[in-house]
Amino acid sequence: MEAITLLENKYRKPALPQVQSGDTVRVHQLIREGAKQRVQVFEGVIIRRHRMNEVSACITVRRIASGIGVEKTFLLHSPNVPKIEILRRAKVRRNFLSFLRDRRGKSARLKEVAFDKLAANDVSVAENLDADVTELKSEDTRDVLDEAAPLSEVENAEKREIAAEDDGAVADTDEAEAPAEEVQLGLDKAEPGEGEAVQS
Repeated sequence: MEAITLLENKYRKPALPQVQSGDTVRVHQLIREGAKQRVQVFEGVIIRRHRMNEVSACITVRRIASGIGVEKTFLLHSPNVPKIEILRRAKVRRNFLSFLRDRRGKSARLKEVAFDKLAANDVSVAENLDADVTELKSEDTRDVLDEAAPLSEVENAEKREIAAEDDGAVADTDEAEAPAEEVQLGLDKAEPGEGEAVQS
């Protein structure tokens, strides 16, 4: 029994966000394609939590993509799931929200409740309590997470690739990468045209 516990502690993450059924989450998944790797984001509602106290803890996330329901199951302690963000929390009374599969549109909405987003997403408190588990974490997992490119760089690279593939339009990366403050400053300085009314 002790050998199994030691083996599980080796691969167990020191802390996880406090996910619940009914939460709308954004799951960051590490995808490897040959020598390349990227982070793919999957956003949806957690319809099921399973074995939360074990190293095989997993969640099932559901979303509607192009009118078709898509569900993905993620292992929470997997090194391929570096980050989970909780966006919204809903009031539910079940662990398995299978009824959402039969609903579309307004009927699929869940009643949102207020919650402390920073506290639910902050795992630093639990990391301090489980410092001994962090030492048992494998070096391979740390290396994979350290080599992963930041999400913003991956998203910018994907946007550039899509713009380059589009033959009809020319990609304007300078305008896309301009900071929001400079854009707002330019809008403030712009004078209204002949047909436009001056706003007071």
